[in-house]
Amino acid sequence: MIDHILVPLDGSSLAECVLPHTVAVGQALGAKVTLLRAVVREATPGSRAVDPLSWHMRKSEADSYLTELAEKLREAGLTVKTVLVEGRPPERIIAYAREEDVGLIILSSHGKSGLSRWNISSVVQKVILQAYSPTMIVRAYHPCPEELTGLRYERLLVPLDGSQRAECTLPWAKSLAEFHESKIVLTHVVNRPEVPRRAPLTEEERELVDRLTELNREKGEAYLEDVKARLGPIAEAHLLVSDNAAAALHQLHDDEDADLVVMAAHGYSGQGRWPYGSIALNFIAYGSKPLLMIQDVPPEEAAMTEAEKAARERAGH
Repeated sequence: MIDHILVPLDGSSLAECVLPHTVAVGQALGAKVTLLRAVVREATPGSRAVDPLSWHMRKSEADSYLTELAEKLREAGLTVKTVLVEGRPPERIIAYAREEDVGLIILSSHGKSGLSRWNISSVVQKVILQAYSPTMIVRAYHPCPEELTGLRYERLLVPLDGSQRAECTLPWAKSLAEFHESKIVLTHVVNRPEVPRRAPLTEEERELVDRLTELNREKGEAYLEDVKARLGPIAEAHLLVSDNAAAALHQLHDDEDADLVVMAAHGYSGQGRWPYGSIALNFIAYGSKPLLMIQDVPPEEAAMTEAEKAARERAGH
């Protein structure tokens, strides 16, 4: 599936919340791990120049920090290397992930800038919108296990919309579930058709909505049973009927006490011009548990935004 996991760190305890998850995922997938830290050259206060001695000390401290954490992960059974790069973290993380063909990036929702009212930091936002790589977000505002090897996933929530595109999550979920002896909670939401009207629906219109909803419910139920049969006893199925798919999934997530959401970046209605569909974006912005997003759009197929085009033109590219 993948053989290389990238774990960016910034020296903060908040960012280190990813380490138990790195062990839990790395062991399950049998992947090597790269710990990366990006350091930025900063001028001496009151001057435009960078103090060489101070800069050398910062790099040495960052390198020692990575080396110490790498040794702990090796003791947990992982194959680990460290990389120290110069430059702004988002750009360097994205560049390294692409250059080294990284299979998964594991990010802490917050780092040295501290917790905030926003569900993810600006660095995380930039990385997930530009990396076009499978990415895992660990919520730094939840307590972190003290032992690196003590984390086990018990219930994996896997939303599906009936498309083959969304099923790209299944190999990941199966590998994790088999290793951790956990349950895969397969979920399909049947959306009630929207019929915008200024006046209440007529009886005929309500019957039409009900018939279509029932048809989709029957098809969805059969689909979930088929996927469940393919996965075997590690899976269970939940069919939901709702006016709002995202709200229904969040509610099920809470009711089932799932400790990891495994979600495709796009479903049947998703477009490659954007890195994520509406449901994935909703869970990035409002989810409260670890989120593993499987990206199906490679960087070379992604459409450039107007902001990207303008930035490249101004940079002379």
